[in-house]
Amino acid sequence: MGQCHYNETIGFFYNNSGKELSSHWRPKDVVVVALGLTVSVLVLLTNLLVITAIASNRRFHQPIYYLLGNLAAADLFAGVAYLFLMFHTGPRTARLSLRGWFLRQGLLDTSLTASVATLLAIAVERHRSVMAVQLHSRLPHGRVVLLITGVWAAALGLGLLPAHSWHCLCSLDRCSRMAPLLSRSYLAVWALSSLLVFLLMVAVYTRIFFYVRRRVQRMAEHVSCHPRYRETTLSLVKTVVIILGAFVVCWTPGQVVLLLDGLDCKSCNVLAVEKYFLLLAESNSLVNAAVYSCRDAEMRRTFRRLLCCLCLRRSAREAARARASIRTGASTRLELPENGHALMDSTL
Repeated sequence: MGQCHYNETIGFFYNNSGKELSSHWRPKDVVVVALGLTVSVLVLLTNLLVITAIASNRRFHQPIYYLLGNLAAADLFAGVAYLFLMFHTGPRTARLSLRGWFLRQGLLDTSLTASVATLLAIAVERHRSVMAVQLHSRLPHGRVVLLITGVWAAALGLGLLPAHSWHCLCSLDRCSRMAPLLSRSYLAVWALSSLLVFLLMVAVYTRIFFYVRRRVQRMAEHVSCHPRYRETTLSLVKTVVIILGAFVVCWTPGQVVLLLDGLDCKSCNVLAVEKYFLLLAESNSLVNAAVYSCRDAEMRRTFRRLLCCLCLRRSAREAARARASIRTGASTRLELPENGHALMDSTL
């Protein structure tokens, strides 16, 4: 092990990796931050709405919706992480301490890992319930809690690992270009692990698709079968497949770039696209929430009920303030008679 550089500045590691550290706001930085802040705020609001809807509607108190709620929580965390990044990027990066930089990176890694692990858990739960011919899995609530706890434990572990051991502070020749304080091996292992998880999910959903298609064909031959089961099953499968597809589309470009950087591809200009691919990845947290409202009729009704309640409460508060203002203005009117003494005239 070489000399460790725990007392160096962020600029030292950026110069070592060849990544530019700007001292002023460039037009590209302003555009990325403006888009990033907009996406982050939308992600926070939409995923808070999803979590509130799942918590307030008893029909959603099922394992699959607990997992979808956990996915919304991971996306909410991703919105917070990206918002933190937007406030500590550009020229502000140079003012970060090593701990601050690892915190910024750890938040992003943890939220992404939680999303990937939750999507895999959703795929496994859907496979289990569909194969058991159930609309909703009968997985015990305690086991669901353990599953969600395991997801976040793994996410926190991978998010904290670079700050404690898997960095390049003691081996500068192993530093990556996209994340100058992280080891290239960490980026390669993380990207390969995510791609492996994607392949597993694709295999699970492919098996679900063919199974459901065969079962629907058989059910169509029997009049006694209730069509609601077929519609609900297909709707849930389509919803999670759309979520998975959106995740793959949004995250695959970034993962490929991470893998190329982890493999030390000298001819690959990964720094030219990293910010845009990260913004694309963050937009997936917004897409997930939109998918819920578009695919699930009960979720749409719950959204409308919650939004209507907010509007009615605001209208009620405004009406109350208006009545109070009218009452105050009508109850006190001063008159000045000829003798100069003020008299109180009540009109109520």
